[in-house]
Parts: sequence; C-alpha cells; structure tokens
Amino acid sequence: MAPGFRHVGRSPRKVDAWAKATGRAKYTDDLTLPGMLHGRLLRSRHAHAELVSIDASAALALPGVRGVITGKDLPARYGILPVSQDEAALAQGRVRYVGEPVAAVAADDEATAQEALERISVVYRVRPACLTIDAAASESAPAEGEGRLHKAISYEFGSRPADAPALERSDLFFYEGNTHLPLEEHAALAVWEGETLILRCSSQTPFHLRQIVAKVFGMPEERVRVIVPSLGGGFGGKLDPFSHDLCAAELARRLGRPVKFALTREEVFYCHRGRHPSLMRVASAWTKDGRLLDLDFEACLDGGAYGSFGVVCTYYHGALQPTTYKLPRYAFRAARFTTNKPPCGPKRGHGIPQPRFALEVHLDKVAVELGVDPIDLRLKNLTDPDSVTVNKLKLGSNGLRACVGEVARASDFRRRRGRLGRGRGLGFALGSYLSGAGVPIYWNDGPHSRIRIEATLDGRLTLYSGATDIGQGSDTVVVTVAAEVLGLPLERIRLVAADTALTPLDLGSYSSRVTFMAGNAAKQAAENLKAEVERLGGAGKPFEAALRAALKKRAPIEAWGAYTPPKRLGKFKGAGVGVSPAYSFSACVAEVSCDPETGRVSVEKIHFAHDIGRALNRASVLGQVEGGIHMGLGEALTEEQTYHANGLHRRPSMLDYKVPGIFEMPELDIRLVESQDAGGPYGAKEVGQGPLIPVVPAIANAIYDAVGVRIDSTPFTAEKVLAALDAKARGGAGRVGPERLPDVPFPEPIRVTDELEAAA
Repeated sequence: MAPGFRHVGRSPRKVDAWAKATGRAKYTDDLTLPGMLHGRLLRSRHAHAELVSIDASAALALPGVRGVITGKDLPARYGILPVSQDEAALAQGRVRYVGEPVAAVAADDEATAQEALERISVVYRVRPACLTIDAAASESAPAEGEGRLHKAISYEFGSRPADAPALERSDLFFYEGNTHLPLEEHAALAVWEGETLILRCSSQTPFHLRQIVAKVFGMPEERVRVIVPSLGGGFGGKLDPFSHDLCAAELARRLGRPVKFALTREEVFYCHRGRHPSLMRVASAWTKDGRLLDLDFEACLDGGAYGSFGVVCTYYHGALQPTTYKLPRYAFRAARFTTNKPPCGPKRGHGIPQPRFALEVHLDKVAVELGVDPIDLRLKNLTDPDSVTVNKLKLGSNGLRACVGEVARASDFRRRRGRLGRGRGLGFALGSYLSGAGVPIYWNDGPHSRIRIEATLDGRLTLYSGATDIGQGSDTVVVTVAAEVLGLPLERIRLVAADTALTPLDLGSYSSRVTFMAGNAAKQAAENLKAEVERLGGAGKPFEAALRAALKKRAPIEAWGAYTPPKRLGKFKGAGVGVSPAYSFSACVAEVSCDPETGRVSVEKIHFAHDIGRALNRASVLGQVEGGIHMGLGEALTEEQTYHANGLHRRPSMLDYKVPGIFEMPELDIRLVESQDAGGPYGAKEVGQGPLIPVVPAIANAIYDAVGVRIDSTPFTAEKVLAALDAKARGGAGRVGPERLPDVPFPEPIRVTDELEAAA
C-alpha cells in the first residue's frame, strides 16, 4: 500500500469479481428477449470472387425462417477510421476473403437459421487470389490507393552526426500474423423500441459503434443506444464494427422482433482483425564505443481485405521506436497492402510488437558484432525523462533505466549470459507503449473521457462511466480513484458503465487509455463532488456527515469530470500517431532452454520490470503484466494465423491454434517501477499492452545465446531452429528468416528537422 492512501497501491477485490466468480455476470450471448429470433451469416467459401447472383427463395420457404437480407439491403459503406470507409455489412459485387458475409438469416432458432444458410444458392465467378506481401506488391501501382497498395508513408527525422561509423548493419525480419482469441465469441442482440435501436453487443468502443450504426442506417446518433454487457476479453479484436452488429439491427427493424447473432469460434477466426503479418528491414550506424548514430527502418504489412485500423498500424510501425533510444537521425518507411485474407487490425500493442521485435534482435546482433554486453549497449543510448524524441514525441516520466537495472540484477544477466552451457540461454529486450492516443480517431477538441458522479437522497453514490471493461479492470480503476478522493470504501460507489444512453462519452478501450484518461476524469469528478458537498453540507466534516447534510438541502447532487490530453503534436503530416500524455517502459530477460537435437524451445523463466507510474491496484497490475507475458509467449513460440493456397484458414479452432496453457507458463519474476507520472491519476500510467512488447525479442535473443542461431521470423518453432542449426553446420549463417523485401513505390520522404518544425 502506498503511504498516505486508503485504496491506491492496495489490491481490493475488483468491483465485478463477485458477479463473474459466481456466474451471475451476463454476457451478450446469455441474454434473451421475448420473441427473440436467432441470426446466422452465410460466409463466402472463396478468397476472391465476383458475386453473380444470390437466390434465397428456398431458405425463405423453410418453416421458422423469418427473413433473409443481402448486400443490397445494407448498401452503406463504413469503417472504424474516417480514412478507410471501405466495408459493407454484406458483400456487394464481389467477395474478398474466405469468410466474408454475403447474406444473413433470422429464424426461430439457431438450427433452423443454419439450415437456411445451406439453402441459399450463391453463384460465384472465382477470381485469382492474392495471399502474400510479395504478390500484393507485384500487383501495386506506383501511387497509394492503386492496385493493392493501401497506404505508404516515408519519413526522415534529424541528421546523422559527423562521427565516422565503426559499424553499419542491416537485417531482415518477419513477424507472422496472429489473433486475439478472447474466451467470449462476438455477439450482438438488437431490438427496436419505436424509432430507437437498442444494440447490446460485445464491443470495446460503444460510442464509435453508435456513430457508425447511425451512419449506416441514416439516422441521428441519439436514436441509437449501444449497451455493452459483461465482456469476455477483447485485446483489440472487438474495436471494429462487425457485420453481425449491423445485420442484427437490420433484421430486427424489418421483422419487428429482437434478433441475436452469436458467432462460432471459427467465425471469430475469420473476422479477427488481428496482428498484421509484417516484413521488415532494420539498418543502423554506430560509433566504435556503441553510440547509435542512425536508424533506418522499413516495413511491408499484409493488411488483409479491408482497412480496419490499418492506416494507424502502418504509422505505429515507426512511431514509437525512438521512445527508448536517442536517435540523432531516424528514417522509416512503411507500406500496407491489401490481400485476399481476413482484415488485420489492432491486436494488443497495435502495430508496435512487430517493429520492436525487429529492432531489439537487431540491437542484439550489433552488440555481438561490437563485442559489448547487450544491456550496456542499450544503457549508452537510453532516452531520458522529460525529453523530446527525434520524431517530436514529448516524453514525461521515464523509468526505463530503473527497469533495466531491475531485470539485470534479478537475472544476473552480465555474469550468466553466454555461460549457461549448450542449450540454455538468456536474452534481453526493451519495450515502450503509450498511455492512450493523444489524438482521437475522429478529430475534435472535446474531452477524451468524461465521468459523472451522482449522490441521491438515499445516500447512494453512482458513478457513470462510458469506458468498457474488457477484463483489464478499468471499472475497478475508476471506482478506486473516486473512492480514494472521497475517502469511502469501494462498496459505497455503484457503477453504471458502457451504455451510450446513460453514461458520458468515452472513446473506448484501446491504446491503453482508460486508466490514464478515464482515471483522471473520475478523479476530477470526485473532487468536484467533494467540493460541492462541502459547500452545501459544511467544510471540515467527514464526507459522510457532510453528504447527509448536503442532501437535505439539495438532491440529487451531481458532479462531472473530464480529461483532454495536452496538445503535443508535431507540425508535420502524420504527427498525430504516437503522441500520448505519457509512455510506459518495460525491460525483459528471458531464460530459455533449446534442445539442439529436437529444436524444441522452452521458456524457463521471465524476469520483467514495468514502469507503471504508480500501481493503483497492485493485483490487477501484476495480472496485466502476467497476461502480456503470456500473450508474448504465444506469439513467440506457437501462434500463427496462416492460410491454405485457396484462402482457407489452417487453424480456425482453439484445438489447432496453439496458445500456451497454464502448465506451459514459465516462472515469472515481475517487478514494478513507479516513476509517478505527473499527469496520471495519482501518478499511474498504462499496463494493458506494454508488457507484451519486449517478450518476443527477448526469447529470440535467448535462443541465440543458447544454441548460436538466429530465428528472425516468428513463431520460433522447432523446425526453424533445426533448419538454422543445419545451415550453420553446413557453413552457412545459422539463420532462418526472410532474404529480401519487395520493391515498394514509397513516396518522397517527409523530412522533419528542428529548423523545419520551428519554421512551420
């Protein structure tokens, strides 16, 4: 417990713990309404084809089928980003990936709805499918938006010092696509009350979803109410609007009855919006003593069929590299291509784990070549607190150096690395993430989070928050902050959350924004309520006594709080991506065993330090770090969202898509560094996404320490290890990874220097 605090720094029970532990929490698929129909989506079996015709007459003739809709019934285009309005609820004209919805059915029960799908006749004219970055690049025209080139960016920041480099190095890497795998499949339940649509669904962004649904239906936003019941995990996979949300609403409107869609696990794999496969090159220049002079980064992203958050992911591939290392000069180029696979989008880390993997393994190779310790190489180049990066990101609190020290001491890295014997090794890596995006998806000057607290005549306090708790504990955070201000037990504050008709606007649960932004709004709301209660009920009294007196004079009493991040934008185009009111930092040491005979990699122990700013709920913070490590282990060792030549998913089930089980988790040594950020609620920063980021490169570097080969593509399978060992035994480089990048028509770089920024 932090000194001077009643709740902050302790581990009180989460506000939703009892409901979830007893099974009383209701998820979207648990809900039923009188007269409710069940919906199912007919999905394409082709990766790329023209839609010649759809005949639903046989389906409509089936007893119990109440309605069928196709693309012509929901023609409006939409997308989560204003620059990517390229999707429709049901395919129009052609299908672009296996699993794309082409029709939707509502029936009395799910079995009848499924049988109806099998009676719908669809005539396709199959077209050649594009399934790789190389193929997409070869089909792209020189201009962005032509062919399969969705987005291309190019930047140069700063300038290289005059020092003659002692080393220049370039390396290639590939990060395989993977998916979120939340325990709760996506679901939506729609009902119309008069002219108002009520949509209950598993969404991380209810207010953005309300906006998109209103656009698709051509109606005012105030006539759309989105409610998020308990939500069983998201990790970024429930940020986008989905076909089932819109089809449920349209079928409910047409039929005058509630309609529910609940996806199967296989469907979730096809509509995943997960991690982009990414092909990358890192090049750098160094002085003899290990000072970084120049970093050049290039990436090609496989975006799948539609935009989703792809433009943002493309920018994020370059934006956060300079938060950990001082870079006199930094250049990055990135291109996102469309392919005939399910659309990729934001998965925990949102475009940052891929380039961080490439950078941290590249730095490990540099350290070996220069003959210096990998930790010492980083320490020589770390960023400082309250500094500005070469790409104009303003860093505040920065516990990076302390994080490095914690894991270095705990693992005894300097003494043990390279001395554990054949088949055992240590690897080190750093990471950084933002505490919420400093710029909203839809640009405006309004607050990013709002909180309302109301005290009623019976003495009850109710906190209204628009943020969505996706399992990360954000509901507990806002209640904890308010209770700390008011000096009350958490149980005294009732929570109403994620209901666009009742709660104030909040931008949603993404980019690790809720603790920092909604937490600050909750703190301000509680402070405003406390001030009003003291004004009405008497200053100097205990809050409870003052509240009773105040309510006799006026009831209810309400107060509002809001948070808008400071404007810290650079002046160049694209400067809004990567900007944040605060950044978290992480350091990781992985201890692995790697069997040279079988190639099998086992992670034995993870030493991890995370700069949390301040831990509001210590147990929740540790749980988030553990969850990030777990997800990083999966991406490093087993997870891959890959497809057959015809576009069929290779592993669309929890049996075949391998994630680490509880018995495969290594021993964890987690240390929290509290840098107490000046802008965070009680000094807190993010912990939701940052802990994943350094895990993958730390494991890759540990494999090299164990058996002397480099696996430069994820996941690090036994087959790749054996192939690298075999190549080394034959006199080769002892490496498995990409050998080339495709030629990309990048635009002329935007050159940003201090002088140009000042002139702008």
